[in-house]
Amino acid sequence: MTGLILKLGPHERVLINGAVIENGDRRSRLAIMTPNANILRLRDAIHPEQVNTPVRRVCYIAQLVLSGDADPAEARLQLLRGIEQLSQVLTDPDSRAKLAAATTAVIEDQHYQALRALRMLLPREERLLAAARGTAAC
Repeated sequence: MTGLILKLGPHERVLINGAVIENGDRRSRLAIMTPNANILRLRDAIHPEQVNTPVRRVCYIAQLVLSGDADPAEARLQLLRGIEQLSQVLTDPDSRAKLAAATTAVIEDQHYQALRALRMLLPREERLLAAARGTAAC
């Protein structure tokens, strides 16, 4: 079997091609067979008031494409610029690999994969920002 497998908890919600789908009372698995379907777990969604860091801003743009709230062609340039700006700061090999994966995904119109790669940078960004706050407090 090919495609994306979603494992959903009870009453978990997911956005698929603009439609919010809620799971029933039991855990379930959904196989998404349509290639390039726009999918977003709502538990993973970044809310507008949470868009307060550089990585979150770029993630949010990808999320808007997945939710159908942004045109992919218009978002492409914003995503690529945002990734380029992040690459100026996140210079370690692991971050570079994730940014390269996100860039490739955006170029190939694979916005879910781009969001996935970018979300992996959130913990690193949080550590860097916490360290900067700690240094500023001294």
